[in-house]
Amino acid sequence: MEFELDEDQRLLRRTVRETVAKVRGRPADQQWATYLKLGWLEAPPLELALVLEELGYVADPTPFLATATWFAPLTGRLPEGSGTAVFDGAGRHVLDADRADEIALLTPGGVRVVRGADLVVERVPVLDPHLHVAQVVGPAELVAGVPDLALVGLAATAVGACRRILDLALAHVKQRTQFGRPLGSFQAVKHKAADMHVAIERARALTHFAALAIAEDDPRRQDAAHMAKAAAGECQRLVFRHGLQLFGAMGFTWENELQFVLKRAQACDLLLGAAALHRKALLL
Repeated sequence: MEFELDEDQRLLRRTVRETVAKVRGRPADQQWATYLKLGWLEAPPLELALVLEELGYVADPTPFLATATWFAPLTGRLPEGSGTAVFDGAGRHVLDADRADEIALLTPGGVRVVRGADLVVERVPVLDPHLHVAQVVGPAELVAGVPDLALVGLAATAVGACRRILDLALAHVKQRTQFGRPLGSFQAVKHKAADMHVAIERARALTHFAALAIAEDDPRRQDAAHMAKAAAGECQRLVFRHGLQLFGAMGFTWENELQFVLKRAQACDLLLGAAALHRKALLL
């Protein structure tokens, strides 16, 4: 498989990055309308991973992730409005279920799509204040079967959030001084930044590989998705720890932007199973 992005993919990444930077301060419904207008939901797996990385970078508050990687791969179509899916067999921690227009249910008889308003849905509190997660009480028996693209979507989002954590930490240590020198000039700080960068690039490479495997229906697609999710989870744990430490006490303040991307990265690790669960899946 070819891992180098072509010119169209690099152009897409630049376009998404510029667009997201322009609309990120607007209400979530306006951001969602922009994404729909631009057709990002229809992107192939690798291009979708590029979009999701940029949305993870800004802790996107829209239902894009659930619509594109939870609903669409289960039903084979886009929803009328926003969508999500219940595919864990229990209806727990369903992304965006409290605001989805359509919800796909994975049942023993196949996929069933119902209106979100027709289900009993209760939003549950999670660490990320901009992330909508809910408990769904299904009207029928449910079975478990997580789409590969759902794992890749969470991995790509986590990579974007980790990238933002690193950028914020680098900006901080360059301007913050200690003993008359910028914090970034100390070797221990450089080592932590380097470790963060390597972890992010590893997770990104595995995420791109998994997206390509899905696009080409490669027989390794399931293992690749588990690898991407595990790598992204391991990445966020290292980046979370180092990023918070490099910020010091400022990293704990509510006013600091760091908290939002820290929480988004951690939520992406926990949803649909943390890294240890997916490493174990590779052994079965």
